[in-house]
Amino acid sequence: MLAQSIKASAQKREFDVEEFLDAVGVTKRVGTHRKDTIIFAQGEPARDVLFIRSGRVKRTVVSPSGQEAIIGILGPGDFLGDWCLSEQPVCLATATAMETAIILTIAKRDMVRALHTEHRLTDRFIAYLLGRTVRVEEKLIDQLFNSAEQRLARALLRLARYGYQSDEETRVPGVSQQTLAEMIGTTRSNVNLFMNKFRRLGFVEYGHGEFRIRHTLMNVIPPN
Repeated sequence: MLAQSIKASAQKREFDVEEFLDAVGVTKRVGTHRKDTIIFAQGEPARDVLFIRSGRVKRTVVSPSGQEAIIGILGPGDFLGDWCLSEQPVCLATATAMETAIILTIAKRDMVRALHTEHRLTDRFIAYLLGRTVRVEEKLIDQLFNSAEQRLARALLRLARYGYQSDEETRVPGVSQQTLAEMIGTTRSNVNLFMNKFRRLGFVEYGHGEFRIRHTLMNVIPPN
């Protein structure tokens, strides 16, 4: 399944969404959101589609009993808030900038018009939604069948945007071990144990507020 995600990401690189929106005259707002800034909150009215130009954004949900869970981390080229296109009246999650992020905001009516009239954008958007469905399935399979160590390896590769770029090593602004533990459903002590192992094996380096993740970390993930 990871190979399918890589193929989808290659399609993403071939089509510049922002350049296309400019060409067809879609009005958009550009905003800069600093680290830990809430971009939108769970339960707020869902009015716009957002596109991440740069930076990383964490999506979290809070249960009626007050428990919080991380449901995804998105990066450049990803969409946010697209549930408004399905007539969902409120935001289903909270989006928070994990680092300074530049976000394009596209009004729902403009996005709907562009999707109806511009087939290249429609194809790109459908490919994105399908790719996200694959990632959700991968996460479910991870939880059902793979060890916490393998889930951590996949989460780190996602953070490194594996498949979106050809570099053998990617620098990622630091994500706390507690956040990683919440992402994969394990304890912080387990994450610390696995991270030390990955560092000994030369798969990752960390310090000075960032990770350096090598694509050889793929060796930890079992073949499909």
